[in-house]
Amino acid sequence: MTSTVRGPYFDELHIGQVFDTAPAVTLTEGLAAAHHAIVGNRLRLALDHDLSRKVSGEGALVTPALVWDLSIGQSTAATQKVRANLFYRNLRFQRFPHIGDTLHTVTTVDALRANRPQPDRPRTGMAALHIVTTDQSGRTVLDYWRCAMLPVSPGFEGSLAEDDLDAIGTFGSEPAPESTIAGWDLNQFRKNVAGLGFGDLRVGQTWSIDGPDVVTSAPELARLTGNVAAVHHDAARAGGRRLVYGGHTVGLALHHVTRAIPTLVTVLSWQSCDHLAPVHEGDALTSTVEVTAMRALDPDGGIADLRVVTSAQGSGMDIAVLDWRLSVVLP
Repeated sequence: MTSTVRGPYFDELHIGQVFDTAPAVTLTEGLAAAHHAIVGNRLRLALDHDLSRKVSGEGALVTPALVWDLSIGQSTAATQKVRANLFYRNLRFQRFPHIGDTLHTVTTVDALRANRPQPDRPRTGMAALHIVTTDQSGRTVLDYWRCAMLPVSPGFEGSLAEDDLDAIGTFGSEPAPESTIAGWDLNQFRKNVAGLGFGDLRVGQTWSIDGPDVVTSAPELARLTGNVAAVHHDAARAGGRRLVYGGHTVGLALHHVTRAIPTLVTVLSWQSCDHLAPVHEGDALTSTVEVTAMRALDPDGGIADLRVVTSAQGSGMDIAVLDWRLSVVLP
């Protein structure tokens, strides 16, 4: 007797359902290097281990992009049949992992909403997932929500959930994001890295990245990060062309941010991250980066809120594919 190994359809999900069987992953230098080769990485604390120890007071930090890519990948047991990932909300780092740490992720279904039926198209629905990633000591690393569009089982004729997704990802009382870097010595960063400091930025300041980055090794990144979503591996499941993993696009967008602001210390959080259009392997991505808000830290540096809009150039088109709002630390 043969059993089919597959992820759930939309109608097979229910509120409170938990997915927690993805393998835990230990962060190694080899894993970080492979990730770096695909999405780029000019974040100094992830590249310079000596500087990382001076600033954080601990071991060698890994880029936050690798952490969120692994976390998202570990959550895809719930979304192996995904058609598209629509948004992320309120992604917050509660600690920053180092080489040698091990990450484990629990994904919980928070809300479900059926999409309006379309003529001659299979039925679909949106699943809002709460994702929490912890380290080997049980300490929370990441906490966030994402929304995935999934197909309904072929032939299913029953009623489907109609939950309100607008409130998904909102918080009550939460610790200040800067508590994540409590104890870091930003003065050490400034002593060792020349260039723009927090005081040199202004709200409304904008950069445009000249020279796009081509999207390559898309299925390799999906496999590297444990992402089992079929649309990233099988062109037929994606309608003829494989879709690029959303974290791939976000990783290249971060690469653009570190080109615009070479003194960026780390990413604290995302307020939101919306995928506006699909990205395919071979597309060339470029971004604009804008400072939208600023707040100083005591005694050194500050937090800048950024809006990053990434566009894809391919097949004779130039279209916006990502609208990402994040908070970063500057010395």
